[in-house]
Amino acid sequence: MEHLSGFATLAQRYDGFVLDLWGVIHDGVNAFPHAVETLGHLRAAGKRTLLLSNVPRPNDAVRSMMRRMGIEDTLYTDILTSGEAVRRALITPPDLWWAQLGQRVYHLGPERDRPVLEGLKLTIADTPAEADFVLNTGPDDHRNPSDIAEFEDTLQACWEHRLKMICANPDLVVIRGGVRVLCAGSLAERYRELGGDIRSLGKPDPAVYQPVLQQLGMPPERVLAVGDSLRTDIAGATGVGLASCWVLDGIHGADLADGRGGFDPAKTEAAARAAGMQPVATLPKFIW
Repeated sequence: MEHLSGFATLAQRYDGFVLDLWGVIHDGVNAFPHAVETLGHLRAAGKRTLLLSNVPRPNDAVRSMMRRMGIEDTLYTDILTSGEAVRRALITPPDLWWAQLGQRVYHLGPERDRPVLEGLKLTIADTPAEADFVLNTGPDDHRNPSDIAEFEDTLQACWEHRLKMICANPDLVVIRGGVRVLCAGSLAERYRELGGDIRSLGKPDPAVYQPVLQQLGMPPERVLAVGDSLRTDIAGATGVGLASCWVLDGIHGADLADGRGGFDPAKTEAAARAAGMQPVATLPKFIW
């Protein structure tokens, strides 16, 4: 595992890049200027870049959000979100589990995630008792997003009615504007403890990488995945045989800090070993 100070070295070794968004390109509120600059360098070098995100919103909604942050469409080749993957599965069910969900959906999540359901032949239920299944996109805006106990009553109600759950964001936590908050994955894990029947779409599921590699249009050995989460980004890449680069200034940053404004290589390597991961390199942040 190399501990690099910038991405330029890796950019020379690969032709295509699968890039995480949250924690690498932006923090959910603002784009990272160094990351936007790095995207520009990759574009200038003729590299192909696909943004692969566990955000539970369709591709177009995320493109619009990034434009508002100053991340223009021309800075990357393509995008695929877990919300887009969920939407496609609801339109064209990949198996009987999806085909038998029913037509009434209870949405557990904020209003801003509703675009994943727009235009679909589904009825949004006001309560779990009125629903056939639940779409979990994460904590809503009416409860403390850092306290899973706030959602216990809702999860219990979903379980009481034996609702199948779609988890549209497998992430457990994320740093939003400098604050650590829960993601849909944490709510899904609690629902699983209750006995709930869950399907998650997004990293690290190998299925989400199939269209990614098709869109990049190059052999896997020429592709590098970049992300800040061992559990999703690095594990997902490993599961489909892609080399990976671990960005440290993200979800694991506080645990890996060296106390001097940097990251401790020994802590970093120990954390990767404990997770059973072997990224080819680490970066302090996605900087050129």
